[in-house]
Amino acid sequence: VCDMSIADSSEFLSGLNLNNRDSIIAERITKEINARLGFLLDVGLNYLTLSRPAGTLAGGEAQRIRLASQIGSGLVGTLYVLDEPSIGLHQRDNRRLIDTLIRLRDLGNTVLVVEHDEETIKESDWIVDIGPGAGEHGGWVVYSGPVSGIGKATDSITGKYLTGQASIPVPKKRREPSGYEITVRGAREHNLQNIDVSIPLGCFVAVTGVSGSGKSTLIRDILLPAMMQKIYKSKDSPGKHKAVDGIDAIDKVIDMDQSPIGRTPRSNAATYTGVFDSIRKLFAASPEAKVRGYQPGRFSFNVKGGRCEACSGDGTIKIEMFFLPDVYVPCEVCKGARYNRDTLEIQFKGKNIAEILDMPISEALDFFSNQPTIARHMQTLVDVGLGYVRLGQSAPTLSGGEAQRVKLAGELAKRSTGHTMYLLDEPTTGLHFEDVRRLLTVLSRLVDQGNTVLVIEHNLDVIKTADWLIDLGPEGGSGGGLVIAEGTPEAVAAVPGSYTGFYLAPMLGLPSVPLDGVKKAISKVPKVSPAPKASKAKASVKKVAAKKATPSSKAAVKRPTVKKK
Repeated sequence: VCDMSIADSSEFLSGLNLNNRDSIIAERITKEINARLGFLLDVGLNYLTLSRPAGTLAGGEAQRIRLASQIGSGLVGTLYVLDEPSIGLHQRDNRRLIDTLIRLRDLGNTVLVVEHDEETIKESDWIVDIGPGAGEHGGWVVYSGPVSGIGKATDSITGKYLTGQASIPVPKKRREPSGYEITVRGAREHNLQNIDVSIPLGCFVAVTGVSGSGKSTLIRDILLPAMMQKIYKSKDSPGKHKAVDGIDAIDKVIDMDQSPIGRTPRSNAATYTGVFDSIRKLFAASPEAKVRGYQPGRFSFNVKGGRCEACSGDGTIKIEMFFLPDVYVPCEVCKGARYNRDTLEIQFKGKNIAEILDMPISEALDFFSNQPTIARHMQTLVDVGLGYVRLGQSAPTLSGGEAQRVKLAGELAKRSTGHTMYLLDEPTTGLHFEDVRRLLTVLSRLVDQGNTVLVIEHNLDVIKTADWLIDLGPEGGSGGGLVIAEGTPEAVAAVPGSYTGFYLAPMLGLPSVPLDGVKKAISKVPKVSPAPKASKAKASVKKVAAKKATPSSKAAVKRPTVKKK
């Protein structure tokens, strides 16, 4: 029973037929078990197994399990604080989560949620909007009151998006695939049901589907390790599959996750993107530095010479608290400047190296406007929406979304080869509507350079701007693992078996296919013969798409049956 999915466990226990004696013994126990399973189902965790180790759960899943246990406790007069509970949730499951939060409120509790999801914000009773910008441009309460009144707050960017004054537009024209593709054949890891999936290259591809449908398994457990093995000779083995064809069409694969760019105060946006090397060379080229014989290394806080030795160039002193988190305090010698007095005497345009590192990136862009190499790096950081971050701001203080955008800026600043695949797993986590718009602009630039961007995403604003969708489902866990639809967002929105298509259609100005027809449509999936084996990624995507098309649509829509293992 523990190895079943929560949905199957609930069905099994609800359908138990016991004799009179056993039913008397089991009545109270089964009632409690079914209630707890019901709470887990309500927060969209139907695809998990009860035996799933806690360490393998995503942050959003663990948070929703804690939420389910709180509903079961029946407490009243309690303040619940949730930080982005919608992370990793499909729009269908998000509705269940909102209903659960409303139930908690109706029990007599207060629910405080930090959230960017539009539907969750609109369902709230009261909204507190902080802004108007980020970093030093924010920190003010822009609006506090009912959701209906936020449109009147002229400084509220959130209000503009909620009222439709600002929005992320649907592309006027979608990119055509380059003609090359990477095909995963016979994927059967976890709940994937021996499926074939083709990913067109040279465009923006989004992998969608309800929570637990097999998206991460397909991309992160099979495709990514297979590409790393082929290109970089990695020793990590991919999940169960027959073959991955077409990897020869790319020369690099970059996994752009939200992990920190560094875990010590020494790491920052300037060092990660490489712009600090150019800044150090600029200082070393100044007349005073040449007279003193200073080399670029003199202006590094990582090596002896120019740095403050009291704090070893950190600018802070770490105080170990043993049973509590470590505390960092400013260095008493350099006062947080990181460098010794002699190094700080060298200036460029009236600023020393410590003052440069303390500049917001947007200010540094103006300061170095006559230095093309440095300005190019600064411009990419501003383009990804990090103009408010200070150049030397330590990596541990950056959020996951900020760290990811620093990585994207580093890639944008490089000279593109045009044959790179960028892989992003839910890049909109922690991002406001305006940040999502900036992120999409950056991803679009990467694709325009001839690269491929592959994202696993639930955010409909990202999905509607993609060139190609691969929708998995129909359900999560054992009820998923099939390719429900492939094609442009417009094509997927017209497929009756797609939950993603149902929620996507209104955003494209199309009528939604009734959800009542989902199971019916899935049960009538036509048999699709296996696609012919392509030569090394040189089959035209258009031709392959035409072979997979259903009679009602010329867009590439594929809904295969389960193959025998």
